Formats: sequence, C-alpha cells, structure tokens
Amino acid sequence: MSEQTVMIIEDDPAMLRGLVDNFTHLGYRVVSARDGQSGLDKTLQIRPDLLILDIMLPRISGYELCRLVRQQGLEMPIIMLTAKDQECDVVLGLDLGADDYVAKPFSLLELIARVGSLLRRARKRQAGALVDELRFEDVTVDFRKHEALKAGRPVELTRKELALLRLLASHEDEVLTRDELLDQVWGYESCPTSRTVDNHIAKLRAKLEQAASEPRHLITVHGSGYKWRP
Repeated sequence: MSEQTVMIIEDDPAMLRGLVDNFTHLGYRVVSARDGQSGLDKTLQIRPDLLILDIMLPRISGYELCRLVRQQGLEMPIIMLTAKDQECDVVLGLDLGADDYVAKPFSLLELIARVGSLLRRARKRQAGALVDELRFEDVTVDFRKHEALKAGRPVELTRKELALLRLLASHEDEVLTRDELLDQVWGYESCPTSRTVDNHIAKLRAKLEQAASEPRHLITVHGSGYKWRP
C-alpha cells in the first residue's frame, strides 16, 4: 500500500470539503460520503485504513454504521464526530466499536493528531514479528546479532540504523511516514525531528546501497516518507 486511505462520512458539505482538503494535503488517500448508506457501501468496498464519521447522518446513523462495520469484521480505527457531548453518547459510540470520539466544534490539529496516533497503533498491531534477517545484493544483515556484511566485509551500523532498517524491511513496499518512523524507532525521545530520520536514511544508503545517490532499496516517497523496496 503506497498510501493510507481515510474514509470521511459527514453530511455538512462545508465541513466535509474542509476535512477532505486537509487530509488530502497531508498525503492521505481520501474517500468521502454524505450519508450513512453510501458511506457504509464505500467502506465495505474500499476497506479504508481509518474511518471518520459523523453520528447524525441521513439514511443510516453513525451509530448504526459503526455497528454494521464491526459486524462485518472490519477492524480499522473509527473516530466519531458529533455535536453531542453527553457522556452517554460517548459510551454508546465506544460500546459499538468506535476507537475515539471528537465533539464539535473541534480543533483540526487535534483531529489530525488523533488520526495519526490511531493509524500508528493499527500499523503496530498489523506488523506482527519483525524480520530477523535481511539479504539483498551483496548485503546480509542479522538483526538478532546486530551484524551486517557487505561483500563479505563487516559494516558498522548503529542501533538506531539497525532498528530503522529492520522496521522498513518488515513493511516492504509500504510507505512509512517520518512520524511513524520517529514514533516506533525513537519513541520521540530527546525530541528528535523528521530531519533525524532523513540523516539516518542517508547514512544507511551510504553504507549499504551500491550507489547512495541512486538508491534501489531505501526509497524516498516525496511528501510521504520512506519505503523498503526488495
């Protein structure tokens, strides 16, 4: 999957347009609907990575939509949007399978942060076991022993370089954003920045790629992040 898909179901045209524009700008593939029935149909067909839905929807309510999605066995994160803020409404939504709940009016930055957090958690759940060994061209990396060879000669890799390479190799041909890489490799310790990821990728390319200026395996996906190409 080259990009993550966010499904937005909201009957307010202005709000829907704003959400679609902002999440598209952030690099997500965005699919939208303005009523519960078409939203349900699209969700079952597309199976997005995350679902944002209003509770007060025409044809099928957000509550019912959430219940039906979970009934079909779909496990993507679900964030509910609503003008209601009563505790019983929050509890009902969560009981039906929603992962988070945002009351209108809400901060767009807060919603974006919650989406990112839920997607990172979902990615971790899907990741399962990380690869223990990586072989490509004349390179062999044993992650358990923290050893790397290139053309039979030892290559010194730091723990962070090994962890970054292992994470990318475990998600071959998947784009991981800089935020995801920071979260899972550094855990945001010592306040690293996205530039930290770029610097470590550059060092890995210099040590392992045949030509660092023309990488064949550690690929930059402009506007999104990085991926490992086997």
